[in-house]
Amino acid sequence: MVFFASALAMVVLLAVTLAVALRAGKHSVIDVAWGLGFSLVAIVSFALGSGDPARRVLLAALTVIWGVRLALHIGRRNLREGEDPRYERMLSKAPGSRTAYAIRTVYLTQGVILLFVSLPIQVAMTGDGGIGWLGVAGALVWLAGFLFEAVGDWQLARFRADPDSRGKVLDSGLWRYTRHPNYFGDAVVWWGLFLIAAEHWPGVLTVLSPVVMTYFLAGKTGKPLLEKHLTRTRPGYAEYVRRTSGFLPRPPRR
Repeated sequence: MVFFASALAMVVLLAVTLAVALRAGKHSVIDVAWGLGFSLVAIVSFALGSGDPARRVLLAALTVIWGVRLALHIGRRNLREGEDPRYERMLSKAPGSRTAYAIRTVYLTQGVILLFVSLPIQVAMTGDGGIGWLGVAGALVWLAGFLFEAVGDWQLARFRADPDSRGKVLDSGLWRYTRHPNYFGDAVVWWGLFLIAAEHWPGVLTVLSPVVMTYFLAGKTGKPLLEKHLTRTRPGYAEYVRRTSGFLPRPPRR
């Protein structure tokens, strides 16, 4: 019941997002809907769930806080910008209608991934059992990931707002230790939510959800696509890649 209700809510959200994207003339609008989609799934799952109230409140609150912050950050960043070059290159390969191609390759794909990644939330909302030591550990892992992602985004926003930074590469703060502190923090957030869900059966069966999120952030659509664009357009980025970790934070190479 929770899964089908979440899927229906997702279809409505993606339809609204598509309408907004067509009006705005850019499909990168869906990046804002990414965080909102997880928040929506959490709210629907909370409303229909029958599990322990404290665990349901915790999971819903953590998911909504993360999702809304991410949506607001991306929305402010992209408000006055045109189409994302990554989407532009992808849609330039459309064999026919760009809109139909975008629905298949962007909207439906992200909707399916979102529903799969959010399975720990959906399952945990219906499972019995309260919050124990693993749930507390999961909340602390979530907090570490959330702070890492939020601080990384803040540092990047401040760097972009500085006119002297134009054409340069951010290699200070968290960006000194990983080329993608926001993606790393994002992955850690979902491992934390999984730990909360895994405290009680059958939440442990949703382990592939954070694995998939980490894979897409680090090896598929997140880091690789962005770095391909930056290496081609940003002087000094190739050198930054050679000395800085691609995902897991660690001291830079000499």
